[in-house]
Formats: sequence, structure tokens, C-alpha cells
Amino acid sequence: MTLILPVTLSAAAAAAVINIWLATRCGQVRSAEKISIGDGGNDLLARRMRAQLNFAENTPLVLVLIAAIELARPGSMVLAIIAGIYALGRVAHGIGMDGKGFAAGRSIGIVITMLTELGLAGWGIVIAMGW
Repeated sequence: MTLILPVTLSAAAAAAVINIWLATRCGQVRSAEKISIGDGGNDLLARRMRAQLNFAENTPLVLVLIAAIELARPGSMVLAIIAGIYALGRVAHGIGMDGKGFAAGRSIGIVITMLTELGLAGWGIVIAMGW
């Protein structure tokens, strides 16, 4: 019997695409400004690097929580919606980190990330406690 976790797999695939997008945004500034290592004192590159690192810091934990919850409660549409909102929040954060245009995206992304982690953690505790 093959175990498939469609929400987790979809969330991980979306995370991979977002990570590539964030890395590409860093690469665009590196190429334009001829910066090969570090941020070269370039504010935009520093912001984009932080956006990608922030994504890398938070996303693994979110994916682990999604997988654990999906294993315990397969077929949850709510879990899929939460995963989708998380992905959108991370895109908003990446755009907002540029500091212009959609600057509110940074705050939106942070709030969505924290609420996602808190909500998934709470859900996980409820499942673990058998409530």
C-alpha cells in the first residue's frame, strides 16, 4: 500500500517553486550589481536575501506540521486551505521585503506565517492529546 499525502506534497511543491522564485530575485540583483558574495552593501539584495532566509527558516517546520496533521487526519480541506494561505503569505512577504510598492506584504506575510505556525501547533497538540 502506497501512502500519499496530497496536501503535504502540494505544499512542498509550492514551497519549492516559491524558494526558486526568491532565489531568482536575489540572483537578478546580484547580476545587475555584479555582486558575487554577500550583499555588497546593496540594500535591495540584503532585503531579498533576508526574505529567502526567512522563508527557509519557517517553511520546514510548517511542512512537518502539515505532514504530521495530514497523517493523523487525512483528507482535510481545511489543512489544504491553510497550506495555500501560507504559500500566498510567503509570496506577499517576499514582495513586501523590497520595501516599496506592496510594502504591506511584509507585515501580511509575517502575520500569516505566525498564525499558521501557531494554528498548526495547536491543531497538532489537540490531535496528540486525543481531544
